[in-house]
Amino acid sequence: MQRFDSPAGALPPGWPAMTIEQAHALLTAPGAPFEMAEMTIRGVPTRVFVNAPPTLREIFLAGRAHGDRTFLVYQDERASFETFARATLRVAHELIAQGVRKGDRVAIAMRNLPEWPVAFFGAVLAGAIVTPLNAWWTGPELEFGLVDSGSKLLFVDRERLERLAEHLHACPGLQRVYVCREEEEVAHPLVRRLEDLIGRVNDWGRLGDLPVPDVALDPEDDATILYTSGTTGKPKGALGTHRNGTCATVAAGLSSARSFLRRGEPVPVPDPAAPQRSSLMAIPFFHTTGCHAVLCPSLVGGAKIVLLHRWDPELAMQLIERERITSAGGVPTIAWQLIEHPARARYDLSSLESVAYGGAPGSTELVRRIRDAFPKSAPGLGWGMTETSSTFTGHGAEDYENRPESSGPALPACEMKVVDEQGRALPPGEIGELLVKGPNVVRGYWNRPDATAQTFVDGWLRTGDLARIDDEGFLYIVDRKKDMLIRGGENIYCIEVESVLYEHPAVMDAALVGIPHRTLGEEPAAVVTLEPGASATEEELRGFVAQRLAAFKVPVRVAFMRETLPRNANGKILKAELKRLFT
Repeated sequence: MQRFDSPAGALPPGWPAMTIEQAHALLTAPGAPFEMAEMTIRGVPTRVFVNAPPTLREIFLAGRAHGDRTFLVYQDERASFETFARATLRVAHELIAQGVRKGDRVAIAMRNLPEWPVAFFGAVLAGAIVTPLNAWWTGPELEFGLVDSGSKLLFVDRERLERLAEHLHACPGLQRVYVCREEEEVAHPLVRRLEDLIGRVNDWGRLGDLPVPDVALDPEDDATILYTSGTTGKPKGALGTHRNGTCATVAAGLSSARSFLRRGEPVPVPDPAAPQRSSLMAIPFFHTTGCHAVLCPSLVGGAKIVLLHRWDPELAMQLIERERITSAGGVPTIAWQLIEHPARARYDLSSLESVAYGGAPGSTELVRRIRDAFPKSAPGLGWGMTETSSTFTGHGAEDYENRPESSGPALPACEMKVVDEQGRALPPGEIGELLVKGPNVVRGYWNRPDATAQTFVDGWLRTGDLARIDDEGFLYIVDRKKDMLIRGGENIYCIEVESVLYEHPAVMDAALVGIPHRTLGEEPAAVVTLEPGASATEEELRGFVAQRLAAFKVPVRVAFMRETLPRNANGKILKAELKRLFT
């Protein structure tokens, strides 16, 4: 087996005690906690986790079994698993009374608030296809999501309602809007205050108990539509099933168990009397990571989720100390800011056991710094996409320290391969397009049959990532085949921003490139050529984009070229040359 030198120099003697293949075989054997079986799903033979919850409803029920344990914390508000369940059931029955039937779409557009998971699971229990929308989207972008999904009902917070107010008339399928955190009565005929239905968070315990709605749900039923930006400039809705959404509940536990076996240690038996695990929720619920990889496993495992209104590193450290947070992260930015904050020494962060992230590349240095700053905390990384319902590969502990440039091996129920331009599988170490397959891969794009046919082929998802896989099955993302950059975990498709720049009357030619940023990974920067005789300033163009797209998509810098942008013989802009303008 191939071995590597550890950048941290702290690997246990004799590590690893077994190969990835051997560890997975033990963990997934018949009768083991992560037992697997093979079944045919939509005509494709697929490995599945036998003990994963069959639907998202079982995830809700597993959460309720934790009773009076604290589940959600937001500022001075606290909800237990039981009070959360009562509010959720109240919402589910309200949706059914409003005519929501199995397969109807119910949208959510709000920041991380306790009401978000209530709306999500309330819609799940009513049999709806839940459609989380990006809370950073502008009014026109939110309107697109509502119209494209054909959402029947919408849950929003006050800020999103303000953005949508002038767009509600353009959403003909929308029959009711529930707004939370709105103190005043809303005059719009579609809008109702959510507090009038469920009350305030700290009062959820006063709600009466209601039965779980009798709605037939199957693992292969459609459950979610999560939008991911498309290369055509319009977002695509990844249509996920209940099975897709429940897979992440086994991923974290499996990766941790694998680390023990690789270390030569027995996998600990869960201790019901152990202190409650808790996560600092700094990533949005509307991301597949926040929804599938944090929210759902927290319900199943009885873990506490502590919410932030917006990311603030010192407030985060205060909460880690106060709530004894065991897990933090999301994107490398968060890890860096916790490590380098000048006030870090003033807070007790010793409860941290995991600082994990994905969505943007980390660095070898970050792995070492996490170990130095938080000795009890194992660094972790994962790779996934909206189309893989979050986690597809998991990387942690000594494996991550030993291969910091890798995204880790695939979950044992998942398969991945690298292919050439003709679709032929390449041997280990060679670079090609990454294709993946598994029970967590969504079944296609909502109302986009052409895009579905191009991306989902014979059960395999064409990721658009260029990658290599080593001889032990560790994935290395080399580049992105799609013209996309990632800013602090947020995907930015270049063509979407370029299309907006082309709408400006002074712009003749435009391109968006990624420029390195130490903590965000990269940021968007634009290069434009103006029409002859026209004029525009950098701030004018940035403001023009800001009026039409979410703030994270706005170029941080704009450079101007007198000539048209450089292109190759096929007319493709040479973006590598443009990046030099910002060095």
